Amino acid sequence: MPKFQNIQAAIIDLDGTMLNTAPDFLVAINRMRAEFLLSPLDLTTITHFVGKGSENLIQRVLATDFNEAEVKQHFAQALASYQKHYLAINGNYSTLYPEVLEGLQALKAQGLRLACVTNKPIAFTTPLLAKMGLSDFFSVVYGGDSLPRKKPDPLPLLQVCLDFHLAPAQVVAIGDSSNDAQAARAAGCPVLIVPYGYNHGEAVQTIESDGIVETLLSAAQFLLSRKNPIISSSF
Repeated sequence: MPKFQNIQAAIIDLDGTMLNTAPDFLVAINRMRAEFLLSPLDLTTITHFVGKGSENLIQRVLATDFNEAEVKQHFAQALASYQKHYLAINGNYSTLYPEVLEGLQALKAQGLRLACVTNKPIAFTTPLLAKMGLSDFFSVVYGGDSLPRKKPDPLPLLQVCLDFHLAPAQVVAIGDSSNDAQAARAAGCPVLIVPYGYNHGEAVQTIESDGIVETLLSAAQFLLSRKNPIISSSF
């Protein structure tokens, strides 16, 4: 069967796909940096660091001022400080991207089961989803520390497939970065990319995916058009 014609579930990324959380990162990171008497970083710089988990984020933030040995020396304290500040403001500065709610509603209306898989720690993820009114859409949620490995490793996506009792080819991944695409490719899931997220500062056109969709609603419309070929579509 051609790709996308038997999709039964979707795995959706969080940061850069459903939510613009970069302003939260900016506030928490710069509050941490203030404790180290370091000057604040700008939003663009921080956005390029997002996507590979909190540990990688803090290592890259520290590396803007410290050498490798100093990064190791300060890492634990910096990570604890960042986590404290992030929990205090989690979601306060974040916003939904356009057509996210409409897209989730449209995906559910097609009978698709939804999972959220993110590299954000689960302690940040669960309250953020609730705060932004997204929790009820997802029957499965995995953070970056929920399983032994995180994206771009395929393990979280394969775990969702097991949870849903579906083959990877029946589960589409939707994200904004090469992390999402690499994980999907390794898992055997088709993957769609939105163009407005972070992707480590690189153009989404460089990502090996099965298509770029403007919004989550566009993704839902694309999937419906593939399920029902008589539906007209511009994809």
